[in-house]
Amino acid sequence: MDATEQKILGLRKELNEHNYRYYVLSEPSISDYEFDMKLRELERLERENPQYFDPNSPTQRVGSDVNRDFEQVRHRYPMLSLSNSYSEQELVEFDARNRRLASAPFEYACELKFDGASISLVYENGQLQRAITRGDGEQGDDVTANVRTIRSIPLQLSGTDYPAEFEIRGEIVMPLDVFDALNRQREDAGEALFSNPRNTASGSLKMQNSAEVARRRLDAYFYYMPGTQPDDGHYESLQIAAKWGFKISEHTKKCADIQEVIDYIRFWDSERFKLNVATDGMVVKVNSRRIQQELGFTAKSPRWAIAYKFKAEQACTRLLSVSFQVGRTGAVTPVANLEPVSLAGTVVKRATLHNADIIDRLDLHESDMVFVEKGGEIIPKITAVDVSQRRHDARKIEFVNVCPECGAPLTRRDGEAAYYCLNDAGCPPQIKEKINHFIGRRAMNIDGLGAETVELLYRQQLVRNVADLYELTHSQLAALDRMGDRSADRILASLDASRTVPFARVLFALGIRYVGETSAKILAREMGTIQRLANATQAELTTVNEIGDRIAESIVGYFRDSRNLDIIERLKAKGLQFETAAAPVSTSAKLSGKSIVISGTFINHSRDELKALIEQHGGKNVSSISKSTSFLLGGDNMGPSKLEKVKQIGVPVISEDEFMQMIE
Repeated sequence: MDATEQKILGLRKELNEHNYRYYVLSEPSISDYEFDMKLRELERLERENPQYFDPNSPTQRVGSDVNRDFEQVRHRYPMLSLSNSYSEQELVEFDARNRRLASAPFEYACELKFDGASISLVYENGQLQRAITRGDGEQGDDVTANVRTIRSIPLQLSGTDYPAEFEIRGEIVMPLDVFDALNRQREDAGEALFSNPRNTASGSLKMQNSAEVARRRLDAYFYYMPGTQPDDGHYESLQIAAKWGFKISEHTKKCADIQEVIDYIRFWDSERFKLNVATDGMVVKVNSRRIQQELGFTAKSPRWAIAYKFKAEQACTRLLSVSFQVGRTGAVTPVANLEPVSLAGTVVKRATLHNADIIDRLDLHESDMVFVEKGGEIIPKITAVDVSQRRHDARKIEFVNVCPECGAPLTRRDGEAAYYCLNDAGCPPQIKEKINHFIGRRAMNIDGLGAETVELLYRQQLVRNVADLYELTHSQLAALDRMGDRSADRILASLDASRTVPFARVLFALGIRYVGETSAKILAREMGTIQRLANATQAELTTVNEIGDRIAESIVGYFRDSRNLDIIERLKAKGLQFETAAAPVSTSAKLSGKSIVISGTFINHSRDELKALIEQHGGKNVSSISKSTSFLLGGDNMGPSKLEKVKQIGVPVISEDEFMQMIE
């Protein structure tokens, strides 16, 4: 083993340990900066030495933007469902049956039932080989590429006492704070909000783009190893798995009898709301592996395990009123204002009603007594009405037919539940929210401007759209309440600096409905200029990866509006970036006669930019490797088949940095 390979293996081991300490133990031992520096060093070494590629390297956590179909894989052991119980009496009966059939006394293991997507992982020689969804219980989808992006899942196990090959099962979850942040981003982009963390985790796991999965920041907990286990006790086997690097819930507990189980369930029925992950029950398992085998299975579930489902916490309170809020995209959302009531550890005063269909389905009337629930949903919702307490003269709640802010007629689009105010240029909340979106940190990042200042600028009639921001003067800003010379200078300096913000972020900042950060990056890269994007047809747009009919239709509609075109022209005149920065045109012949294959992903350039550079310097882009290939320009996540072929033929592999040195 040479020094480079030793260095690579050492960094991988060190980074895997830091990942485990950060994502599993929550005990980081180095700063984020130090971790990033070590990761960059490993990325560089792997890029320069592609012969040491390893799909389980910490550098592969970011995922790939390559789309792929999921292969169906049969489970070695069927992934059976559990019998459900909803009462303590059913648990007592479950225990009595087990005691009657078992040949010896036994204990129980109690685990929180996390609300996510079931997953089965296969390890060989300590390395993750395959990740399979539950599917129909007999076979599921191979989602290995997506699972590799989940940082709490070990790609290489710790220690040496694990079996040569084994399977472990668990639950892929989305933490509640991540779910909330994701919905805030979707709201900013004018996209429909996700309903709950469970469905979002499950849907994320089945995405075709593993790089996008990585951005979803999923987590995982593990609870069962089918087949041969290293210890007779289920609880004990989980503690051993934790030493190998798996995330095992710290709240798993061994209980001597069913009464201790019931006491533990009662404790978690209220404490679960303090967790950062959704739970919908408790799983109770006979701890002894030997007794499990004695009790066996039914056709659908193990006899030795049962799931106790928590009741969704519910409260009854009075509906005070229904208000209608207008968002940045013009969507009008009804919100129920309630008499304050304690629910799931918090005081609830408002509940979402989502849309007009929900109001009709509930048959909601003024001053109704309503049942509010906070189960798998994060936002409290009204689930039913106590009609027996309704006043005889109560009027039915009707959805408004004009905008509550500007009075414009509302429109409901085909296939959508929401009503929209289309007066986006004259509706105050839409105007202000568009400006707030534009100045946001992930968009233009205008320092010194916030929602309160935007409100003030709007009230003083200084700003009516985002282009007006660049017309502001020092004297106008300094004269505002709680402002002054220093604040005015900071805002103007930040506006000036925003002229260098890349096209992708400018495009996101425009607030085109359904165009979020990711789709803005894709469109900026593929289209190159705002002019080309504005002229694109819906059919042309849908040929772009990840751009569907809904996004394409929205883009075409946006550029059909002359007011939007006027704003863009004004922003252009102020120097904002409306095209992707291109490499300077060169006429050098430094790559003359060379046939070059590109593979992988790169840090500083897109593949299209590198292809353009090759052509500008006289080279030829080719897609397949042959004896006439001059070299392979290799990045991260290179295809294994290409690596194998370059080894066989002897084609040199050069890194992005080496390539740039060649053409300097």
